[in-house]
Amino acid sequence: MKYGYARVSTRNQDLEGQMRQLEEERCNRIYFEKITGTKSDRPEFQKLLQEIQTGDTLVVTKLDRFARSTQDALNTIKFLFEKGVRINVLNLGVIENTSTGRLIFTIFSAFADFERDLIVERTQEGKEIAKQRPGFKEGRPKKFSQQQINLALKLLETHSYTEVEKMTGISKSTLTRHKRKRKLEILIR
Repeated sequence: MKYGYARVSTRNQDLEGQMRQLEEERCNRIYFEKITGTKSDRPEFQKLLQEIQTGDTLVVTKLDRFARSTQDALNTIKFLFEKGVRINVLNLGVIENTSTGRLIFTIFSAFADFERDLIVERTQEGKEIAKQRPGFKEGRPKKFSQQQINLALKLLETHSYTEVEKMTGISKSTLTRHKRKRKLEILIR
């Protein structure tokens, strides 16, 4: 069997490109998840590792989708080679269980790890520069203005959460969070 694995780091990222590539490779089964590879166990990838058998092929689009670090990549590839699984990283090619194949895989894994570290460094540098600007606010920008929230809360007086969500695009969880916050503010005054 041919197994595919696709992963993006956040819920907002799109899996479509990876999925399309894996389908073009004619994978029989594709595991996918929207989860960071650096801080989690990647449950779908763990299921794939349990299911894949001798003679099967694992297909991933890029090396950084495959492992969290160089050490993780080496441990995973060793496990798969011992299991008799063939590995195809689409932007590298088939990784052979030979001295040369393992060397090339190790080098590329180290470069992927290095690239990830550089991205983190640049992000931190950018954040430090941004913090020096007046009006800097850490975190994600608010999706809805206070005026939009106020309108939605006003609509809740005469409409259900589902109706207000359909009218405003503001989710029920956001509405309940703001409603709870509003009640606390009134109690504190």
